[in-house]
Amino acid sequence: MTELASRATDASAEIVADIRDLVGCETSSYDLDGLKNGLDLVQDIAARRLGAAEETHRHPGGEYGDVATLTFPGTGPGRVAILGHYDTVWPTGTLANWESPVTEGRERLSGPGIFDMKTGLVQGIWALKIARELGPVPTVTFVFNGDEEIGSLASRPVIERVAAGVDATLVLEPSVDGAVKTGRKGTGIFAATATGIESHAGLAPEAGASAIHALAEWVTAAAAVADPAKGTTVSTGLFSGGTGTNVVAGKATAGIDIRVLTDAEQRRVDAEFDAIEVSDSRVRIEVEHDWNRPPMSLNAVSAPLLDVARSVSAGLGRELRDVTVGGASDANFVAGLGLPVLCGLGAVGGGAHARGEFIYPDSVPGQTALVAGMLGRLAECPA
Repeated sequence: MTELASRATDASAEIVADIRDLVGCETSSYDLDGLKNGLDLVQDIAARRLGAAEETHRHPGGEYGDVATLTFPGTGPGRVAILGHYDTVWPTGTLANWESPVTEGRERLSGPGIFDMKTGLVQGIWALKIARELGPVPTVTFVFNGDEEIGSLASRPVIERVAAGVDATLVLEPSVDGAVKTGRKGTGIFAATATGIESHAGLAPEAGASAIHALAEWVTAAAAVADPAKGTTVSTGLFSGGTGTNVVAGKATAGIDIRVLTDAEQRRVDAEFDAIEVSDSRVRIEVEHDWNRPPMSLNAVSAPLLDVARSVSAGLGRELRDVTVGGASDANFVAGLGLPVLCGLGAVGGGAHARGEFIYPDSVPGQTALVAGMLGRLAECPA
């Protein structure tokens, strides 16, 4: 492991340079031109560092970013998928007004998407480069998708198909202060629509049935379905309706974010949402249940992957922790299929989705070496 760490340290300046280049190419989830340029750059970095892939496919994303799959043949047994998204939450133009935080103590690098998750993408490419210089590696398929931040609507089928054909999946989402993520909440994105009766708010208020009032009542009841002790949260993040202040609202809509730790809680939320009634029976409430990602937990098929990661990390001189987090990722899809997956193998830093998000550049060699070491171990004994 000392040679692995040494190689990663020697390459650190080049790895960071690639990270800077990728962060400098803005890739908002809603900017197709930016996403195209970003994916071109990711593929260029992979080609420069790894040579030509044995198989390359660019799957059209339609109104979302394309999905690229790049397969590099192994020199040992086994097949591994490495997942990472190149889209960010930041609108195009953010970089021009980005102010890096003042560094106090440990050096930081800051930029839109640097933590979530462009650093992880670059570290993963370099991890394969370093691992195959030192010994056998499994066949590796990278999946780079451009719609993770908005639900992976186009990329999910590609991710699930690739994951079903490998022995293990490694996800390069950012770590939690170096800890890997073995549990993630499932995510629901529900839409509630209230249809009432419009009327003049002054001349005939009693003739109207306010969709806004009824939906406000409904979302208050929906919030009560939350059970934080069980890890279940309910948050109405969007609310709109009506046509004018002097009109009893005939229509209102709400967008609700739901997070659950278990399938049982998912079923309970579904049932309790459907059972909510409002006091004005003239208003019709329709709820669209959309469970975007299933819950992920450390199960029997993924536990051996954590063991591999801990063993490699110990060889690199550090203890590896694992955590459960509230956010979801593409790892949830793999876990939902009952397949081996480990997430949070990417950047060490902080501030995801916040101005000033950052990485610690001195952590880059260690994280790169961790993934490289895992690839070597998985060639010896596929999960």
